[in-house]
Amino acid sequence: MDKKIILPEKDMPRQWYNALPDLPTPLAPPLDPETKQPISPDMLAPIFPDALIAQEVSAENFIAIPEPVLDIYRLFRPTPLIRAERLERALGVKCKIYYKDESVSPAGSHKPNTAVPQVYYNKMQGVKRLATETGAGQWGTSLAFSCAMFGLKCTVYMVKVSYEQKPYRRMLINAYGGEIFPSPSTATRTGAAMLEKDPGCKGSLGLAISEAVEDAATHEDTKYTLGSVLNHVLLHQTIIGQETEKQLAMIGEKPDYLVGCVGGGSNFGGLVLPFLRRKLSGENIRFVAVEPKACPSLTRGQYRYDHGDVAGLTPLLKMHTLGASFMPPPIHAGGLRYHGGSPIISNLAEAGLVEPRAYYQNECFEAALLFLKTEGFLPAPETSHAIKGAIEVAKQAGPNETVVFAYSGHGLLDLSSYEAYMKGTLENYELPQELIDEALKDCPKI
Repeated sequence: MDKKIILPEKDMPRQWYNALPDLPTPLAPPLDPETKQPISPDMLAPIFPDALIAQEVSAENFIAIPEPVLDIYRLFRPTPLIRAERLERALGVKCKIYYKDESVSPAGSHKPNTAVPQVYYNKMQGVKRLATETGAGQWGTSLAFSCAMFGLKCTVYMVKVSYEQKPYRRMLINAYGGEIFPSPSTATRTGAAMLEKDPGCKGSLGLAISEAVEDAATHEDTKYTLGSVLNHVLLHQTIIGQETEKQLAMIGEKPDYLVGCVGGGSNFGGLVLPFLRRKLSGENIRFVAVEPKACPSLTRGQYRYDHGDVAGLTPLLKMHTLGASFMPPPIHAGGLRYHGGSPIISNLAEAGLVEPRAYYQNECFEAALLFLKTEGFLPAPETSHAIKGAIEVAKQAGPNETVVFAYSGHGLLDLSSYEAYMKGTLENYELPQELIDEALKDCPKI
């Protein structure tokens, strides 16, 4: 049997799958942060283009992928599904382990799956510049790449701790033509206010989102774009799971476990959502979501309405949250340092359809190095959580079962974090309950 299952380019999905109509419990509507009433789509117009707003609330199960988006997808899609036989042997397990390799994109991660269409729809509406946040830098890189493909300007607010830890990510963003600020920055009122309050603030995704939203709202030629959490982002990422389903069918396999890391939820949702109908129809497929113990929104957060950002500029979303004011510790998996989870993933977790698990960063790096020494590739710190989750699942899986995990990105620009792990300077951090309780005090009472 071939180690790599390659889907022919002609069989690449031509539609995204929209899970909203299939959710067993309807998604709670986003609320206006001032009135606490459901927002109308036109209220999102200052920061998002019309096409993305329509996708955010669409009741259609499938949405066609525009040809200009498919044209850029073809630079790296379809991505391979790979049998991790050497990892299986090292673990001594009898199940089969596969990983969907999203690291082969120009940006090195799954993020271009949504960056490309988001930039396309903005360009079609005449937008000249996009503003965004980034944690580890994979999303910022992907947006800068996509803006270069379509000729838009790109401004990125990168969480300061990651800006300092991952210099090569910001260099790559600059190389694609993007400008980048460490968040909190003096480029926005929100950032300046935080620096005045706490000059040593290392930032958070929620704070960087506030800066990017403020930037977009105060410039007529600029829109905001988000790399995770929102419905339309998970919609675009479903090309991952749709390809995976086709590739497994090519070899007569079906998944028993689907595993992915979760920060906001985009790569995990992209993998599992196309299998939702099969799960709801009674097929025994387990969706395992893995997050850091340092930022455990699904495993320890409350399911309630909260702001998506620190400044409270975004609509209120019902999600698993640690509180928008929560400042996560400076773990190296910067893309997982977000206080809340995607409303769709949170909805499914609350219904018991998603199984969340949390691990320490050192045990995830240990799993990453085992993967490196067996399969040969260096994963991103975020992806190491998925590998750790897949390893633990595989140890429990039966001899005829199949484990598939999302290999969401490579770690070639994250070598400083591996150096810290190998030197023994990385600290395990489990979030104290009192910090969660304190941050949740600021959540809206709804």
